Amino acid sequence: MGYIWTIENFTAEDINKRLKGNLGEALGIEFIEVGSDYLKARMPIDNRTVQPLGILHGGASAALAETMGSIAANLAIDRTKYYGVGQQIHTVHLRPALREDKYVVGICKPVRLGKTTHVWQIWIYTPDERLISTSLLTVAIRPNDDLSKRKRTYSQ
Repeated sequence: MGYIWTIENFTAEDINKRLKGNLGEALGIEFIEVGSDYLKARMPIDNRTVQPLGILHGGASAALAETMGSIAANLAIDRTKYYGVGQQIHTVHLRPALREDKYVVGICKPVRLGKTTHVWQIWIYTPDERLISTSLLTVAIRPNDDLSKRKRTYSQ
């Protein structure tokens, strides 16, 4: 697909700085690789991300997928004019990931980069490359002036 990002020469560490103070930081999500048309991140399997049975919580997998796809969408648009926000996510859990796996790795690639809608596919694996879930994230691309109108509405 070629180079899809609108920002040149950014790194995984640049993305990680954007996770400070939000759900990404709370779940321990860390971006580890930026490719020409994909992002790769990992998330620990620990007390923040497991369910009572000690396996990775499905909601944590979905949160990793939405974090990755939403960030990818915002890196692939002109952010001086637009912003992207998750609109729908469909996650299929294929097998459990255990605490012993220590972390999972997600790979995020575009399916469609439209003017008003992006679709991103996210695959989540254990370190030994067992596929545990796959997600399809639809991201709405909205004009920035729409966001400023919403901020005024919510703050009144």
